[in-house]
Amino acid sequence: MEVVILAAGKGTRMYSAHPKVIHTIGGKPMLQRVIETAIKANANSLHVVIGFGADRIKNHFEKIESFKSVNWLLQEHQLGTGHAVQQAVSSINSDDENNTILVLYGDVPLIQADTLEKLLKLSRQNAVSLLTLETENNEGLGRIIRNDANEVVAIVEEKDATAEQKHIQEVNSGIMAISAMHLPDWLARLDNSNEQAEYYLTDIVALAVEDGCKISALTIADENEVQGVNDKSQLAHLERQLQMTNNSKLLEQGVTLRDPTRVDVRGELSCGQDVEIDVNVIFEGSVTLGNNVSIGANVIIKDSSIDDGSVILANTNIEGASIGKDTAIGPSARIRPGTILRDKVKIGNFVETKKAVIGEGSKANHLAYIGDAEIGKDCNIGAGTIFCNYDGVNKHKTTLGNNVFIGSNSVLVAPVNLADNTFVAAGSAINSDVPSDNLAVGRTKQRNISGWKRPVKKD
Repeated sequence: MEVVILAAGKGTRMYSAHPKVIHTIGGKPMLQRVIETAIKANANSLHVVIGFGADRIKNHFEKIESFKSVNWLLQEHQLGTGHAVQQAVSSINSDDENNTILVLYGDVPLIQADTLEKLLKLSRQNAVSLLTLETENNEGLGRIIRNDANEVVAIVEEKDATAEQKHIQEVNSGIMAISAMHLPDWLARLDNSNEQAEYYLTDIVALAVEDGCKISALTIADENEVQGVNDKSQLAHLERQLQMTNNSKLLEQGVTLRDPTRVDVRGELSCGQDVEIDVNVIFEGSVTLGNNVSIGANVIIKDSSIDDGSVILANTNIEGASIGKDTAIGPSARIRPGTILRDKVKIGNFVETKKAVIGEGSKANHLAYIGDAEIGKDCNIGAGTIFCNYDGVNKHKTTLGNNVFIGSNSVLVAPVNLADNTFVAAGSAINSDVPSDNLAVGRTKQRNISGWKRPVKKD
């Protein structure tokens, strides 16, 4: 089975400089979702027909390892769906009588692999199989024409349909499974004598019937699964449908969602037992939540794992981090890539970490920046502490042993090492190593200047 994905359209109604198929749904470009679904349906070869923004599309997807084998084909002039599939004819294996060509669309992102598998199973019986939709919302869609024996004999586009045909509620999804041996001949026989002056792929149905081939049809009722995206309104509609599907699965798995309409999963989310998620939470990339994890309101988590019993308070942003058990973060904390928080760590409000490994039981309760650091167990980082890791050219590391206390408003100038049980006096600037069990005071002696007067406002 080979797949041909049509993705050459500009998407004029998107009003965007970007190719339509790289607009995202659920955090992934629409075309990526279709390709991944084709892979799940066990495609042997993938051919993607592109046109507008072709180089940009190829450059985007060729960075993804699993897409390296995609065969990119250029349709320089968009002359219809039949013309688009013609671009793939020279690439497909049309000599194998068992080979099937599955035609998909780069702007139909919610098609499911199990639906395609059912269609492919049906295609083993006949040379052409169609995926059709029974709907009252048939405006703008091709109508399925059946004979008195209820056999599919043609597809008529709405602009070419008679008044009677326009009342038909079984419509064409565009998704087809076609015998590879027959496809080249049928494509060569297409003509563009229609209202749009385009070569319709759907016309091969009538050609197949003319050649004595029967047409199979798999009819579904879920409009969203075969809904194409032509404008931002349709994109937003499918985004919400996808999120509600994702959240319904989470609810079935026992996750508590305070409001399922206000949680977005833009990637993959795995949850343990008794997980609670508040409103306006966004998950991006790959996220894993352990048992008894609580996520507060307005939190964003990307490509991170959070272990059992940890609490993420409101307005916190976590990216590329590993969070241990029984850890508390936030509110309003920023955990940046490379952060590893061991068990029972406390990161409070307005604390930012980056490439920081923080040991078990250590805490930075508020107003601190911790970058390029390795911190031992049971350390206390006072309010206003800054780990100065950047000299203007290079980054440097700060290391703290166990049970280190950093007083408020201190600056640690890397590279610097503070051994076990050291204590830094508040307001210190530390730029040299501190031995264990020492008090470090890095500030000048206080001076009180008498007779000093405050500045006054000038008229």
